[in-house]
Amino acid sequence: MLKIINKLFQYLRVIGSANSLNHSSFPLVRHRTATRKFLNATMSSDKVSTRFMIISDTHNFQFGQAEKYDGCFRLPTPKCDVLLHCGDLTSVGGPVAYKQLLKMLGSIEAELKLVIAGNHDLDLDKKHWEKTLDSDAEEEARAQPERALEVMTGPLAKEAGVTYLVEGINTFTLKNGAKFTIYTSPYQPEFCDWAFPYERDEDRFNPPEHVAPNVKCIAENPVPDFPGVDIMMTHGPPKDILDWTAHGNVGCEALLRAVSRARPLLYCFGHIHEAYGAHVVTWKDDSKLIGAEAIQEESYLPNGYPEKSNSPIKRRKETLMVNAAIMNLSYRPTNAPWLIDLYLSRAE
Repeated sequence: MLKIINKLFQYLRVIGSANSLNHSSFPLVRHRTATRKFLNATMSSDKVSTRFMIISDTHNFQFGQAEKYDGCFRLPTPKCDVLLHCGDLTSVGGPVAYKQLLKMLGSIEAELKLVIAGNHDLDLDKKHWEKTLDSDAEEEARAQPERALEVMTGPLAKEAGVTYLVEGINTFTLKNGAKFTIYTSPYQPEFCDWAFPYERDEDRFNPPEHVAPNVKCIAENPVPDFPGVDIMMTHGPPKDILDWTAHGNVGCEALLRAVSRARPLLYCFGHIHEAYGAHVVTWKDDSKLIGAEAIQEESYLPNGYPEKSNSPIKRRKETLMVNAAIMNLSYRPTNAPWLIDLYLSRAE
């Protein structure tokens, strides 16, 4: 059956490349529609189609601002099962900014809303916050991380339907019967003394046996091998994938090594506003390969918002990678969210 499904995927890609329709095309259109119906029926027997909305780098965004820049992130947003926010919730943190964030996220209709921090959310990184405080800082400043966390995990977050996640692995079951496991981390390579940093010669995502030469393993919550997670969500991007800047590619080699081992259905991130976009990465069959060597090909995926953007992702063979930054390089909300459908396992 899997061979048949793979053949059907190949067929759909071939006929989907047609640029126009004429009378001779109609049989192909009918064939394509019938094929998709068969494919959906086949996959739905043991998988559940689940819709995700992915955003990142909202930086104090409030609804009504996108209209000023002809952006697409407007109310009402399309309904989804799960909302994923990949960090940089605010500009510099602060309890007031987090309360405004929760108000904004509360306007989005989703059963589950999963959120991580980013380098701009300064006071959610307590260790970094305390390290950068002056020795004579007032008690109110010292207590700010606790106040920030209280907002993100307290009654206002629950009212907005928001679940704040730190680095680690969590499993969720939805009302539609779908079950998924997600790895999350707010950390990214050190940048201008912002929050959640690690050095370029440190690896916090791989166990020692998978760390690159001359790199120090600091992993406390390493990414598991396939099939340990269905989704990865980090703030920063992996190396050479949706990570370009005017000064070159700035993604993390350790993250690329980790995602090549995990081969999730979806890997979403942000951080690099100018590299907004989505690619489908196809992996080589040899699961022992790691990092860039594991990539067979990489293809561009256009954003279809407010409709879904993707075809079914082949488990183990493909990973959809999404840089979901809402703000552009000038911190204007010109970019659209991503709507992605994943076929997830049914909960037992």
